[in-house]
Amino acid sequence: MAETTPTTDEAAPAGGRTRRALPYLLVAPAWLWLALFFVVPICTVLSMSLMTGDLYQGYALTWEFANYTSAVATYWEQIARSLLYGGCATLLCIAIGYPVAYWIAFKGGAYKNAYLLLLLLPMFVSFVLRTISWKAFLADEGVVLGTLKGIGLLPEDAYVLNTGPAVVFGLAYNFLPFMVLPIYAVLERMDHRVVEAAQDLYAGRIRAFAAVVLPMSLPGVFAGVIMTFIPTSADYVNSQVLGGAHNTMIGKIIEDQYLVNNAYPMAAAITFVLMAVLLAGIFAYARALGTKQVMEVQAR
Repeated sequence: MAETTPTTDEAAPAGGRTRRALPYLLVAPAWLWLALFFVVPICTVLSMSLMTGDLYQGYALTWEFANYTSAVATYWEQIARSLLYGGCATLLCIAIGYPVAYWIAFKGGAYKNAYLLLLLLPMFVSFVLRTISWKAFLADEGVVLGTLKGIGLLPEDAYVLNTGPAVVFGLAYNFLPFMVLPIYAVLERMDHRVVEAAQDLYAGRIRAFAAVVLPMSLPGVFAGVIMTFIPTSADYVNSQVLGGAHNTMIGKIIEDQYLVNNAYPMAAAITFVLMAVLLAGIFAYARALGTKQVMEVQAR
C-alpha cells in the first residue's frame, strides 16, 4: 500500500499547537522545581504548625491554632528585636551601599568589574568565618578598640561585642553586596546624558541627583531593601557570635525549637509568624514607596 504524506493544511495545526505549547514546556522545569522545593515544603511546615504531639508518640493534625498565639506571646521580644536589627542593618547598608554603587557606576570607568570583584571577594569565604573574623575585629583589645584605647580616645572598659550595635554591624557587613548590586545594576543602565542635561539646565549636582538620579534608581533601592531586610531579620549567626545571650534573634529560637527541643509544631508556627510579619512589612514598604511609581520609573 502506498504511503500517504500529510498535506500542508493537516500539518499546520500540529505545528501551531507545538509553537503554542513551547513556552509552557520551557517553563515547566522551573514550575516543577518550585513545586518540589518551595510549595511542598511550605505546605508541610504549615500543616506541622497546626499539629500536636511529640517526637516519640508522633504528631497529629489537630488544627491547633493556639500554637500561633503561644508563639507570639512567648517570643514577641525576639521577633521585635529581629525586625529592629534587620531594619537598622538595612538602613546602614543603604547609607554605605548607595554611595559605593554610585561611585562604581559613574566613576569606575574601565575598572568597574574589578571594583565589583573586590566587593564580592569576601563572599567567597564562608559566612561563619566572616562573622568570626568580625568578632576578632571588634574584640575589646582588637584592631579598632585596642588602638583607640591605646591612644586614649576610649576608656579601658569600653566594649562593642555582646551588644546590639555589634550584631547590626555584622549583619550590614555580611549583606552589603545584596544592597550594592541591585542599585549598581540600575545606575549602570541609566543614561548619563540625562544628568548632563539637568546640569545644563542650571541644576547643581545635589539638585540633579535629587531630581534625576535618585528617582530613577528607586527600583534598585526597592530590590536591595527586600534582598537585605528579609535575610538580616531571619539571621541568627551574627546574633549568636556577636551579640551573645542577651541579643538572641528569632532565627536562633527557631533553630533551638527544631534541633534542641524537637518541638516541631512550635518551630513551624514561629516560622510562619516570622514570614507573615516580614511579608506585612514588605507590603507596607512597597505601598509607602509606591510600587506603581517604581515600575513606571523602571519602564522609562
